[in-house]
Amino acid sequence: MRFRHPDGSTVHLAYCTNVHPAETLAGVRAQLRDHCEPVRRRLGRDRLGIGLWLARDAARTLINDPAELRALRSELDSRGLEVVTLNGFPYEGFGADEVKYRVYRPDWTEPDRLAHTTDLARLLATLLPDDATEGTISTLPLAWRTPYDGDAEAARTARSALTTLAQRLDALAEMTGKSIRIGLEPEPGCAVETTADAIAPLTDVGHERIGICVDTCHLATSFEDPATALDALSAAGVRIVKSQLSAALHAEDPHLPEVRTALAAFAEPRFLHQTRTSTAAGLRGTDDLDEAVAGRALPDSTPWRAHFHVPLHAPPAPPLTSTLPVLRDTLARLVGGPAPLTRHLEVETYTWQALPAELRPRTRTQLADGIAAELILARDLLVDLGLKELP
Repeated sequence: MRFRHPDGSTVHLAYCTNVHPAETLAGVRAQLRDHCEPVRRRLGRDRLGIGLWLARDAARTLINDPAELRALRSELDSRGLEVVTLNGFPYEGFGADEVKYRVYRPDWTEPDRLAHTTDLARLLATLLPDDATEGTISTLPLAWRTPYDGDAEAARTARSALTTLAQRLDALAEMTGKSIRIGLEPEPGCAVETTADAIAPLTDVGHERIGICVDTCHLATSFEDPATALDALSAAGVRIVKSQLSAALHAEDPHLPEVRTALAAFAEPRFLHQTRTSTAAGLRGTDDLDEAVAGRALPDSTPWRAHFHVPLHAPPAPPLTSTLPVLRDTLARLVGGPAPLTRHLEVETYTWQALPAELRPRTRTQLADGIAAELILARDLLVDLGLKELP
């Protein structure tokens, strides 16, 4: 979906296909047929943006066979789909029964991460619509915090890899005329947990093609204030490459037994749900939600937030809620001013099938309805901020 900002620029809204796990190119093409095109039809749009997730095997197939890449681009066009952004965070296995810590490997100290991200940039340069010259890719925030934190050699290796990537992106732009930018995506528990943590490493790399991806669920989980966070990035000269529109799980009164019971329903074995609370002594947290609800791992006199991407349009029932207000505030700062701070927005609720059983979509139709409803909510927020939806 495209929108005209009052300054005349185009803002793109997509939804991320990592909600439809697929490791192979055949699986990706099935996603387009079975999920993406039906969502577009529900919205009554001739064109729908999707943020493709291309796992390692799918990406390598496309890199090694230009005919397959041309065929994928043709299929996107024929189904009324367009791609200006990729999710390069998960490398493989995102549809496994247990993902947890595996999603952080390989990290930016490992050659495979640089190779894969380079592949994605080359692919995106071809997949971009004919009238688009800018593409974006989100990636993991360097590494999970252990054993990375405090390891000077790991930090140097990651910085070197990002510098090499920036040079490759420069060469790609010169060769293709397409500018591809990469955004580190701060996430709780990682070496870059917050937007503030991102400033130093991104300043060290110091390249316009390497910036930040602001995920509003992660921002909220770490109790970051949107205005403070975005102003600090701007002051440091860090570019906001893209933003993922998502909402975290919020518990106002975690000391109450009924709240603990409600939270426990969201503790599931597939994904990691880092949980945080903001205290007078600073931010406290656990690596997973079950650790928080099971005992005294976290203080419970202040609200808890968990890294669980809940559907934007359907916050959980009381006594829980979502951090949709943080998303609203962030979006207003991102695109509500005289010029957009980013032009690529992506709804990224990948946890539909991890919801408590009674909330999960049971059919493709129900899932498509839910994704369409999320996009409608995001569209309405953009229109309320003065953007005009384009055909």
